[in-house]
Amino acid sequence: MANSLIFQSYYISDFRLTAAVIVITQSGDLTGQCCSVDHQTARRMQIFKGHSPSINFKLLAKSITMQLFRIPFLFTKPFNFRDPRQSRYVAFSKDGTLFAWCNGEKVTVVKVADGSQVRSFDLPKTAMLEFSPLNTVLATWQVYSKTQDNPQGDANLQLWDLKTGTCLKALYQKKVQGWCPSWSDDEKIAVRSVNNELHFFENNDFINIANKLHLQKVSEFMLSPGSQPSKVAVYVPGSKGAPSFVRLYQYPNFGGPTCALANKSFFKADRVTMLWNKKATAVLVQASIEVDKTGASYYGEQTLHYLATNGETAAVQLQKNGPIYDVAWSPSSTEFCVVYGFMPAKATVYNLKCDPVFDFGTGPRNAVYYSPQGHILVLAGFGNLRGQMEVWDVKKWKQVSKPQVPDSTHFAWCPDGEHVVTSTCAPRLRVSNGYKIWHYTGTVLYKQDTPTGTELWETVWQPFPDGTFPERPVKYQAAPSELGSTEAKPAQAYRPPALRNKPVTASSKLHEEEPPQNMRPGATGDKQLSKMALKNQKKREAKKAAKPEINPDALEPQSDPSPASNAQPETSCGDPETDKKIKSVKKKLKAIDELKALQATGKPIQKNQLEKMEKEAQLMKELEDLQLKV
Repeated sequence: MANSLIFQSYYISDFRLTAAVIVITQSGDLTGQCCSVDHQTARRMQIFKGHSPSINFKLLAKSITMQLFRIPFLFTKPFNFRDPRQSRYVAFSKDGTLFAWCNGEKVTVVKVADGSQVRSFDLPKTAMLEFSPLNTVLATWQVYSKTQDNPQGDANLQLWDLKTGTCLKALYQKKVQGWCPSWSDDEKIAVRSVNNELHFFENNDFINIANKLHLQKVSEFMLSPGSQPSKVAVYVPGSKGAPSFVRLYQYPNFGGPTCALANKSFFKADRVTMLWNKKATAVLVQASIEVDKTGASYYGEQTLHYLATNGETAAVQLQKNGPIYDVAWSPSSTEFCVVYGFMPAKATVYNLKCDPVFDFGTGPRNAVYYSPQGHILVLAGFGNLRGQMEVWDVKKWKQVSKPQVPDSTHFAWCPDGEHVVTSTCAPRLRVSNGYKIWHYTGTVLYKQDTPTGTELWETVWQPFPDGTFPERPVKYQAAPSELGSTEAKPAQAYRPPALRNKPVTASSKLHEEEPPQNMRPGATGDKQLSKMALKNQKKREAKKAAKPEINPDALEPQSDPSPASNAQPETSCGDPETDKKIKSVKKKLKAIDELKALQATGKPIQKNQLEKMEKEAQLMKELEDLQLKV
């Protein structure tokens, strides 16, 4: 029996809450019913209070029986839709107003508001879908193939005009990586990589190439977000001993290396990930190699580099060795957070000078997520970690909550900056699939487990334009819910029976975790030192550590105190020559005591110093004879 895809969505607006009920019949048909309730009912049910956009879920049914997926709301005003075919590929438009999917026979585009059909295209083999930023063009891609009758194959990348339904251009794109053209936000520029060149098109005219950027062996590029002028970051891998490099250009100034806004070269880069900030003023480049030749890491070796459009470049100095798990820009574009280092991993926020702003210490984490408004930061440990989340207020650097989400494979912020969704999806995990919707204070607001025989493939929030949901004050009190919260309880590590009745010592801990910088002993809340001040501080500490430390116990007399070691006032015999000799002998004995103290610390003693120490008895006898004359 064929697998079927279930599409389930709901959203909350100012006035109503829309939900979807999905029924799969034994024939494998897909039946849906959308219903709504008034906003006051939603508030009484304490589901979401305020603005919350929609969420889209995809489930694959492996054994088809009569199944009902119902979100427990009060339903009124239903409208029905029906799609009996298998559906696997879906996409929202950037503003969330359109939704497209392919069911193995055709590609359908509908309006999210009422479900009315916008366009339908006869493309049964479509494997990828994407809208242009202003919903003018729909890009579709299918796997490239060729036959004996058609050795060249057919163009597998089509660009469709959604207003007229005509194909603007059909192109060849063999690799799925980078299959879709990149548009600027105003769609004035589109760019795609073709045989070591970047081809630029203007105003969605894909017939004529408006401009070209040629670089030998260019393998990656990233177009900047935001308004004009558009910028592009390009990566060229190194070869024959030459380093790899990333350059920033402003369209259409491609006159050569001297026209580049910034240039950063580096070694140890098999591949890179480039990340623009929201204001398109800087790029973070995470370079990595598959194999660490030193053998220190199974994950290879990673480095992080910073390039700004004003020409500044830097290598981000991380404070702990190990892999870089995740990097994220703040929506404010003035800071970025890095999760790095061998477990337990560190997390640090840096400014645009690549100086550390705040250190979150260490913990079981491998991902970082800023809220869309940038006022909340989530550090999480998913995948092979136990699913611990840390929610932080980034303005006060104060922890809000610490929920536990075991077996989660996906996390996403709701555009309202108040809610998140976590899910356990196939094929990463094929058992216990389901999703939860949370308030950032750690409260579970809704939970859905997939029935036996079904798999959850993906959970996606419906996008909304920037500025739709304003920033709200951060709350520290948990939001009310019948499902409660899953706040992480402090768990004790296993201790053998012989140690259970004894106090915990550092030697009995597997890892020494560092607390956040504002929770460390002696924390003053002052801003962290700059790189130069930190460097000078380390030099002073190293110089201090290099000085020999004198053990005070070693200065204590080991036997009866000698006359030289008694703290007695100086007495004179009336003969200046004798007084001078006594003073000289005492000085020599004092030097011998210091050598003994140094020897007690384990420091090496030179041969001439040992000879001086051997004369101690002779000097004491001489001092005794001189003092008899006093």
